[in-house]
Amino acid sequence: MNKLVVLGSVNADHVLQVPSFPRPGETLHGRNYQVIPGGKGANQAVAAARLKADIGFVACVGDDPFGVNIRESFKCDGINIGGVKMQADCPTGVAMIQVSDSGENSICISAEANAKLTAEAIEPELERIRHAEYLLMQLETPLDGIKLAAQIGKRHDTKVILNPAPARELPESLLACIDIITPNETEVEVLTGVKVEDELSAKAAANVLHGKGIETVMITLGAKGVYVSQHGEGQIVPGFRVEATDTTAAGDTFNGAFVTGLMESMPLESAIKFAHAAAAISVTRFGAQTSIPTRDEVNAFLKEHA
Repeated sequence: MNKLVVLGSVNADHVLQVPSFPRPGETLHGRNYQVIPGGKGANQAVAAARLKADIGFVACVGDDPFGVNIRESFKCDGINIGGVKMQADCPTGVAMIQVSDSGENSICISAEANAKLTAEAIEPELERIRHAEYLLMQLETPLDGIKLAAQIGKRHDTKVILNPAPARELPESLLACIDIITPNETEVEVLTGVKVEDELSAKAAANVLHGKGIETVMITLGAKGVYVSQHGEGQIVPGFRVEATDTTAAGDTFNGAFVTGLMESMPLESAIKFAHAAAAISVTRFGAQTSIPTRDEVNAFLKEHA
């Protein structure tokens, strides 16, 4: 059994670089069209694997050529693919991504095979979660599967980490099973009703989530870093300043790297800095999984920025 289980989505990312995002009715000329492996679950699993985590992945892919090939790619990255199920007569999930010259992105997704990752579908994989040290999830797959996995993790002392993206309201029953939550400013506002604009408002939002039973709240603030709060005591852990090319996989790389740091018994702040370094490297590159660094690259970056 693996120490980390990631449960989540797999997408074929259709990526187009654009000078800026088009307005309604406007046509722009793009460039550098590529189909790149993505999906929040897959990105986080690949990030952890490239950083040498002991990881198994629970997901659904289609029986199309992309789905067949991506399973082999996961295996090459060192991921246990026993829980990656192939769905008959179903395409793998799709994301349509525009990346502007400023490095920002706009994304539309269609679940396809990801919609099959229901509570019923993950029943055979619950033993993996029971024996894992950490369970990492996001919100691009059906909520009933996410809730069941969280409940099993909570019941068996598996640390449950939720990256609540894309933003949506969540039931109290799910939040009560979460040990660590990692929303960005948009996601935390949806969850708490608090608009995060500074450290004071970040503390207020974190306290709402603490009140729902979550011990550790980490609000990612882009270039400003991360506001991390435990037991009502919070601080900002700054990130690294780099020139961004594409931010598509920044959050996913951060989450995969962060849980890898925790698995290696790094103190919380050290795990966050480790994750900052991995995310900083990723934004200097194009695409999702094509941008995710190796352990050697992160170690070199940290040494350079010590």
